[in-house]
Amino acid sequence: MDPYQDLLNNDLQVTPATENYLVAAAKWGKFLAIVGFIFCGLMVVMSFLIGSVLSNYSSYATYNINPIYLTVLYIVLAIILFFPCFFLYKFSVKMQQAIKSKNQENLDMAFSNLKSLFKFYGIVTIITLSLYLLIFIVAIVSTIMRD
Repeated sequence: MDPYQDLLNNDLQVTPATENYLVAAAKWGKFLAIVGFIFCGLMVVMSFLIGSVLSNYSSYATYNINPIYLTVLYIVLAIILFFPCFFLYKFSVKMQQAIKSKNQENLDMAFSNLKSLFKFYGIVTIITLSLYLLIFIVAIVSTIMRD
């Protein structure tokens, strides 16, 4: 038996105050997830409208960007935004069920979804920082090469 597991079983408890914090976190998480789902839906709708709207502007037409690229970009961004909303929603629902029914399995699933949310944010953060670093290096190299 893992000694850390035994330590956790003996020392950690969900007090009424902790339960209140978890309920509040679940409610706010559910609200934010639903708003995120709505935003994802609006992004998908806008992805189909953005091309036709921007093609009416003459300044946009000078860039010769195919509206399909913008449509695809918005859909990809909506898909990326969907996943944290999904994990947050699943966390919130499972946490509310766990608190209401005092079910350990629902509590475990809630925290598993919360872990997935943070893991997703971590991966996106690493990718974003890597892209920033790459852009920074390319900018420095292009500046040096220009001189």
